[in-house]
Amino acid sequence: MELFEKLRILTDAAKYDASCCSSGSSRKNTPGGIGDAAACGICHTFTGDGRCVSLLKILLTNYCVYDCQYCVNRASNDVPRAAFTPREAAELTIGFYKRNYIEGLFLSSAVTKNPDYTMELLISALSILRKEYRFNGYIHVKSIPGASKELVTRLGLLADRMSVNIELPSEKSLAEFAPQKSKKSILSPMRQIKNTITVSKRELTVYKNAPVFAPAGQSTQMIVGATPETDRNILFLTEGLYKNYSLKRVFYSSYIPIGTNKKLPTSAPPLLREHRLYQADWLLRYYGFSADELLDDEHPNFSTIIDPKCEWALRHLELFPVEINQAPYEMILRVPGIGVRSAKKIIRARRVSKLGFGDLKRMRISMKRAKYFVTCGGKTFENIWLRQELITPLTLSDAGAEGFGQVSLFDDPTKGDVVKCLTGEI
Repeated sequence: MELFEKLRILTDAAKYDASCCSSGSSRKNTPGGIGDAAACGICHTFTGDGRCVSLLKILLTNYCVYDCQYCVNRASNDVPRAAFTPREAAELTIGFYKRNYIEGLFLSSAVTKNPDYTMELLISALSILRKEYRFNGYIHVKSIPGASKELVTRLGLLADRMSVNIELPSEKSLAEFAPQKSKKSILSPMRQIKNTITVSKRELTVYKNAPVFAPAGQSTQMIVGATPETDRNILFLTEGLYKNYSLKRVFYSSYIPIGTNKKLPTSAPPLLREHRLYQADWLLRYYGFSADELLDDEHPNFSTIIDPKCEWALRHLELFPVEINQAPYEMILRVPGIGVRSAKKIIRARRVSKLGFGDLKRMRISMKRAKYFVTCGGKTFENIWLRQELITPLTLSDAGAEGFGQVSLFDDPTKGDVVKCLTGEI
């Protein structure tokens, strides 16, 4: 099979893996080397200054011995198969980098023969890149569940970021649809990666030239909508992963109906559900929320009408309105329409003078939402009465009617609103 045909098959097979995250890793070029890694971000997206940065995203092979029912590359699925040799994968990466097509590599693989054999192929490809071609660019690699600890360690010393996909949100679902995988085989390497990263950082404080293990940390991905778990189940799992395994990111991927198992859904879940989970994930990581604050037994899923932060505020109207000149930073951060940067601006500015609604507008805060939840000097915005203004959207959110988009209390979004929606800052 020609190399171009392999590339077509294996880039298409890799599109189901999420990897759109900033690098978090800095590696300067060395004499005679090629490329570097920048902490500011290597991802499939546009940066703040308008640059489009990207990764070569491929599978080493899509020949798989596993038969996970939700996966397009499962053994029983009739799809075109291909496999790169480690050298072909390395040469492709260098060729694309020299043409300025990419800034780094995302490398994953189906499980061919067994996990250890697959890991050895991945290690071989990265070894050629790092040692033979002296490539210093960013590399994100997927670790194979069930592989030996020694191979996980070797792979982590060659990569910037590692990830082990948890895939399904519960052990029961994993046993039903991916019986060749287990909770232990997934969480064990996660724990090892976390501990090895900690040891590596400690060694670097003592020995400047100590080997660096996965300096950009680790991430994972789970499929949403393939199994009956609620948003609450998923969010509690996410919170546990962040706390127990120090993950940098948890990615959510809406299920794509590609299986033949009758127990799997025949249609994909709405993309809005994936978006809501990303918004809630942002609240966990940057806004000080916990999973049990956002969802409970009475509300196991997020609203289709309003974002999670606004939904939480509507359920806790007794905490509002917030006096912008006196409230602590943690409470200001919970006001819909005020993000992390805006909250910090408010804290700095009010040390100098008393703030009014005009000052908040000049800080480019989204007053279309925030005005319902704040006071300035004890005064509300244009004499708005909180409960009267918000009772209608609260009723709509409980109805959960189909066809609604994310209105979030404003009908005509500004450019700033759009940017915050895309980045997850709410």
